[in-house]
Amino acid sequence: MSLKPSTSRTLLENSTLVSQGAEAKVYKAYLHQASVSGTDDDGGPVPVLLKYRFQKQYRHPSLDTSLTRSRIAGEARALIKCLRSGVNVPGIRMVDAASGVLAIEWIEGKSLRHLFPGGAEDDDVSEDIAESADEEDEEEDLLTGFYVSRDLLMTKVGNEIAKMHLADVIHGDLTTSNMMLRQGSKDLVLIDFGLAYMSTLVEDKAVDLYVLERAFSSTHPDSEPLFSSVLEAYRVKMGKQWTAIGKRLDDVRLRGRKRSMVG
Repeated sequence: MSLKPSTSRTLLENSTLVSQGAEAKVYKAYLHQASVSGTDDDGGPVPVLLKYRFQKQYRHPSLDTSLTRSRIAGEARALIKCLRSGVNVPGIRMVDAASGVLAIEWIEGKSLRHLFPGGAEDDDVSEDIAESADEEDEEEDLLTGFYVSRDLLMTKVGNEIAKMHLADVIHGDLTTSNMMLRQGSKDLVLIDFGLAYMSTLVEDKAVDLYVLERAFSSTHPDSEPLFSSVLEAYRVKMGKQWTAIGKRLDDVRLRGRKRSMVG
């Protein structure tokens, strides 16, 4: 649904800032149920995530407006394509491309980065404690309340990425920070499609996987078995398409290693 710019401004003024990046600010806001469902039945306010692409002073105003409209519309299109293809992504609640505002479903849960050792929640743990902790027990503790094992979770990651690629949607920023496990369920939700685009190219899908592989290795210690499980589930789901993507992934890895060697 689209709202008037004044409505978007009112929402922003009455929302809570969650985080800020170079391109956008993220807020938690509330919409009335009638606004979300499009009916006259107002069941009270529901939480939404507002992404606001603020004006960039270093860009010409007309160029900035054009880019903002394009990126908001592109993110919305990618989410819609995913939703129609059965990919677990947040539902769209509001689009105001003119104001640079996109409102999506608020996902209550934790990112995979927080659920595995080496993620954000371990940043403050001292080295001596971290070294003496048993990693498997730690993972079980972090996953308590989500009713899902580590192996099943990795399978879900592979399945969701495969469904997204079968729909020819490229995420562009696949990391464990952009995957949410919904609280009280086994649903894995892919989030943050700000860099997403449509492509049928094998190269783009292979690069998407390589980005995730690098994210695993740089964020989570001893992550090779985790990503192997993701890739196996992805392979099964992709079927015949995997042959070409798998070969190209090997090529992308080789190029990545060469770049690392030359600095």
